[in-house]
Amino acid sequence: MTPTTDSTEHPNEQPAPLLQASGISKRFAGLMALADVSIQVGAGETVAVIGPNGAGKSTLFNCLSGVLRADRGTVTFDGQRLESLGPTQRSRLGIARTFQRIELFGGMTVRDHLMVAERSRSGRGGLWSDLFRSSKPTEEEYDRCQAVLDLLGLDDVEDRSADSLSLGKGRLVELGRALMCEPRLLFLDEPSSGLDRNETEEMSLALETVQREHGTAVVLIEHDVPMVQRLATRIYVLDYGSLIASGNTMDVLEDEVVRAAYLGVAT
Repeated sequence: MTPTTDSTEHPNEQPAPLLQASGISKRFAGLMALADVSIQVGAGETVAVIGPNGAGKSTLFNCLSGVLRADRGTVTFDGQRLESLGPTQRSRLGIARTFQRIELFGGMTVRDHLMVAERSRSGRGGLWSDLFRSSKPTEEEYDRCQAVLDLLGLDDVEDRSADSLSLGKGRLVELGRALMCEPRLLFLDEPSSGLDRNETEEMSLALETVQREHGTAVVLIEHDVPMVQRLATRIYVLDYGSLIASGNTMDVLEDEVVRAAYLGVAT
């Protein structure tokens, strides 16, 4: 008699990670920017990648998001191999990215920025027609933009030119633009860079809301340690392109090797 399979037979079996990157290596000329780096991210999880300047953090993000192609290693998202896919193809699978350097279109309103992202996601209309507002938003597009504006607390500045906003609000616009792509995984490259304490608090609250209401997995590069402690459950630490520590947030931050390499505290 053939035994039946009971779904409760392995109650401690862990679900497969949403993102699995294994053995990622990248060299620029004679410089090894990444050396055999492996990370994984679960669905709905917030993970931080930290390390001193030049440690390879942004290079890792570029390899994972498709901006760069790794020399070696594999990247799997929800069971699908990504090595041959570029940024646009990865975005269509549910991966979004923001960059350390803020990039907004001068003269366009906050709502227009989100509308361009929505049109890019849906494939409706061309970029330049969107920039010049030659096509009227549909009711569905309007509602989707409004939902993100409300989510991030940008509804009171939706008709203002994005380049007239504070840096903190501008970073929220970038986050909103990424969220219009309905990502399951969001890469954030130093989201608090250049922000004051109040703006960092506003960004942290926004990210907590996004994760709570949408279950979006987040991987962030961040130098603000209190922000990392608040948002991330796990940390990966890079130094000179190599992974030197990983694990529970507080355990990693208290590790002597990490404190010496990243926090500047002697062991």
